[in-house]
Amino acid sequence: MNATATGPQRPALTPMLANMSKLVRQIGRWQTAFSLIALALAVIVARDSWHLLLFLDAEHAMFDARVVALAPLVHQDPRIVIVPYTDDTLIATGKRSPLDRATLAKALTRLDAMGAKAIGIDILIDQPQADDPALIAAFHRMHTPTFLAYASAATASDKILYRQQQFLDQFQRAIAGPHVHAASILLQTDQDNVLRRWTPPVPGAPPRLPNAMLPSAREYADYHGSLVYRRAADRDEPIFSALPIDTFADDSIFAVPGASDLLAKQIRGRYVLIGGNIEDIDLFQTPLSRVTAKGESHSMWGMDLFAVMLAQALDGPPLRPLPDAALWVVAVAVVAAGGFTACMNRRALISGAVLLGQLLGLGGIPFLLAYRGTETYGLPAFGWLVGWFLAFLVVSVAARALSSEQRRFAQGALGKYLPRDIAARIMRDPDSLQLSGEKREIYTLFSDLEGFTALSHAIEPEMVATLLNRYLDMLSDVVLSHGGTIDKFVGDAVVAFWGAPISRPDDGKRAVEAAIAMYQAGEKFRNSAPDGVPPIGRTRVGLHWGEAIVGNFGGEGRIQYTALGDAMNTAARLESANKQTGTSVLVSGPVVERSGLDIFRPLGRVMLSGRATALAIYEPVPDMPEPERSSFAELVKRASDGEAASVTEVTALAERSADDKALHKLAFRLINQKGKNYYVLDSK
Repeated sequence: MNATATGPQRPALTPMLANMSKLVRQIGRWQTAFSLIALALAVIVARDSWHLLLFLDAEHAMFDARVVALAPLVHQDPRIVIVPYTDDTLIATGKRSPLDRATLAKALTRLDAMGAKAIGIDILIDQPQADDPALIAAFHRMHTPTFLAYASAATASDKILYRQQQFLDQFQRAIAGPHVHAASILLQTDQDNVLRRWTPPVPGAPPRLPNAMLPSAREYADYHGSLVYRRAADRDEPIFSALPIDTFADDSIFAVPGASDLLAKQIRGRYVLIGGNIEDIDLFQTPLSRVTAKGESHSMWGMDLFAVMLAQALDGPPLRPLPDAALWVVAVAVVAAGGFTACMNRRALISGAVLLGQLLGLGGIPFLLAYRGTETYGLPAFGWLVGWFLAFLVVSVAARALSSEQRRFAQGALGKYLPRDIAARIMRDPDSLQLSGEKREIYTLFSDLEGFTALSHAIEPEMVATLLNRYLDMLSDVVLSHGGTIDKFVGDAVVAFWGAPISRPDDGKRAVEAAIAMYQAGEKFRNSAPDGVPPIGRTRVGLHWGEAIVGNFGGEGRIQYTALGDAMNTAARLESANKQTGTSVLVSGPVVERSGLDIFRPLGRVMLSGRATALAIYEPVPDMPEPERSSFAELVKRASDGEAASVTEVTALAERSADDKALHKLAFRLINQKGKNYYVLDSK
């Protein structure tokens, strides 16, 4: 039996915890703690803004906006009729307690005979009148389910005193019968005195008037959600028809033949609500009050509100709120979305589209939910916006702190060695800078100032420092202006590369142009040396393309962004080979193939020290005419392949060009290839 032992495995959470710990250090412990607390508060606001006084008015306003925007336009409701008494009624009868009992008794008797489906009376009989016996008798004769208003001093002290309640209780007992019952008429507004929802049932009290009149709507028995308001499609036609109570109490009207039948058609099979339309009494503000049009009432009487509730119960099931768990999930998602948006580092168009989409979604979802029949009273629509903005702000601040830390790190790691555009891209997207080594294809460049070591022994140290700083500054400007990355300075040598940390399509062209410009800068430098300084040598440059490992290397206390590998070594060998090839700038074949430039003349194939294969080398000659370069390239190719006549032709060409050291050196190498198609350069 074989057993395979495995060592302890690192838990999957370990890297995550390490990254989180690093993130906390970069942002700062206090900043992180503040951010987490603020995000927790953002979640609370996004969930419970209806319970926070600071945001309640805004939630009310947004709820009212949904009611106004989605209130259906309807024609007159044929199921409900209102029988109001007005100021004119009270003037005509001379009684305000609150209505003449004889008038009410006559109206009830006649409405009962006309076949009303149910009658609700929004009138508190809380004081005695001489005609009370007639009214009690009328109640006893009722066959239609009839419900008389009830309120108690404990729940409606603004409407009724205790002694009034005593009379009301006595009167309710006197009229009680199989078809006559009490019903609660309590209406409660929000803190801003706007009626937006059904008043919760009062324990021990009679059922609410709409529930009493429509007992079949059991789902509304305990409902205390929002009212579903409707708006009249025709301003000249109210949603609920109204017949003044005076009509049903006027004996002269019923003495007219056919009048009773005409009125009965408007009552039969309908729910009848009797109540007062008295100026400045029992009036309520509603969400529709904010946007009433000309000709529409700014307020609604309590009787009209009971009609709205009754119509809502007749229309179908009540509105259902989102589950509490779902609201918490949405709150967390909203805050996460705000934080995610703050972390986005994309193009302005994309970021703007995402931002606009989220804000439209946050503002539009409550409307969509309300449109689909979801209860949105208590839905934290404004809280979502506040939570989103709070998360966006908090994460933006934290991201700015993190970005500053990353910027300091990038600047410390690369310092002044990066060109401005690459540095700017890294600051915008720090993830584009790999902090560990990675294999990249880059253009590597080495330069060297000929004879500077001997020169440094011939002049004062202060002058050496001055000259060296000026020289390196000139060459650094060339590298950076051509988009290169400075790897390091080694004495008077400059090491640079293109293609990292960020690569560009024209890196090859930039590198070649930089190599030429560095040589030219070296010539300018040595021709402008101060008096008394011995002659300064030329600047030699080697340029190669290949793979290298690029990244930050070093320890915790000191790191350096650099490139390692054969490509770097080859570029160094090419720089040194200039001494044997009679050139100042040498580039390899891979560079020529990828630069997109046609400014090179070939100098054959050589075997560099430390390499196992030969390498084609070229000299950039931008001033050489293109036809001449093309014919010369063909000639060198044949000569490199061992064609004797071509070798002789190159030798003759070199003899005619006495000042062209590179050509003379090429002829020498071609003659001495010893049967190979390349020449082995000395190791030094």
